[in-house]
Amino acid sequence: MATAKKKLKVAIMGAKGYPYVYGGYDTLIRELGERLVKRGVHVRVYNHRALFPLKPRFVNGIECIYTPAIESKQLTQLSHSFFSMVHACFSDVDVIFVVNSANGPFGVISRFFRKKTVINVDGLEWLRPKWKGFGSKYFFWASKMATKLYDQIINDSDEMQRVYKELFDADSKVIAYGANPRIDSDPEPIERWGLKSHDYFLIVGRLIPDNNADLIIEGFLKSDTKRKLVIVGDVPFEDDYATILKNKEDDRLLFLGYVTDQEELAAWYSHCFAYFHGHEYGGTNPAMLKALGFGCAILALDTPFNQEMLQDGKHGWYFKKTTESVQDIVEASESSTERMAYFRSIAREGLIQRYNWDFVTDQYLEVFETLSGKKQIKNVPEKVKFEKVPT
Repeated sequence: MATAKKKLKVAIMGAKGYPYVYGGYDTLIRELGERLVKRGVHVRVYNHRALFPLKPRFVNGIECIYTPAIESKQLTQLSHSFFSMVHACFSDVDVIFVVNSANGPFGVISRFFRKKTVINVDGLEWLRPKWKGFGSKYFFWASKMATKLYDQIINDSDEMQRVYKELFDADSKVIAYGANPRIDSDPEPIERWGLKSHDYFLIVGRLIPDNNADLIIEGFLKSDTKRKLVIVGDVPFEDDYATILKNKEDDRLLFLGYVTDQEELAAWYSHCFAYFHGHEYGGTNPAMLKALGFGCAILALDTPFNQEMLQDGKHGWYFKKTTESVQDIVEASESSTERMAYFRSIAREGLIQRYNWDFVTDQYLEVFETLSGKKQIKNVPEKVKFEKVPT
């Protein structure tokens, strides 16, 4: 008599948890986790206990484990990952999927327990201005350890794959970040501010040095544009850099802070004249994918990562890391309204197959199946019930 095939069990850790969505890793866990459940995988996500007043065991078919952390600015994330890794290693999961290269050293635990592991190492964290001194050295060392202690390294862009091969002589698999394109968006949220479609340029992102909002703002203010520059984003703590930016006085600047309402955020993306992308480090950037998905004309900092995402200028223009270059691209874009309209019309075509969440999920599932030796049944007859998420 044949025995029933056991489900593939995957543990996911290293972010804030599910269904909490604050950043790129949290979104990856949500989009990937829900799709894996539909494919018949048992998904367990390790949640940061302090962030979840309500602690249901299962949400939308995903098992949630609430692990503690040492609550401090330096230790919260790392300690949470440590406790999660220990718990997962004592469980019956087949594969442990970790996000964030900072968690690289914890691979020594899973290796001791002979658990199969995958890590998504993201971008060049050690180069980011916020990680100075010890922080920068730790990220470089942790990223190197990840290449030695985990069974499979995942990078989200070809350029990051090249960097890891060059710096650490490590092979990795490229699985990009996904996008959710959208055609229509109600302009009412922007009209509340007295603006109309294409009245403004847009920045979306944390107000931190490596996103270069200061450079963009300074160059923008030097230009002769009459349009506004809308800045969506902030930092969740007191910070001199962000404070200086927000204290700049000019009628053309509009600081909105965090916009958590997804319909409002969609409106700001969809109706901008052009979207500024100043992110300097990392691979596939979620904000850039949103801009493509919402049909934005994109003005991006000239980096190898941004060149890759915009297919070497097919889907946007680039500016150099100088205020003069920002000023020039503002004035050039306003002199080329037809070109900006063209970029908006073809933006979603930039979301090639590698940025499709279903394709992303298929690639991750293949990695998990290969490591575990378990193959999932492709057509799962049983429908997964998606209940309302607690708030």
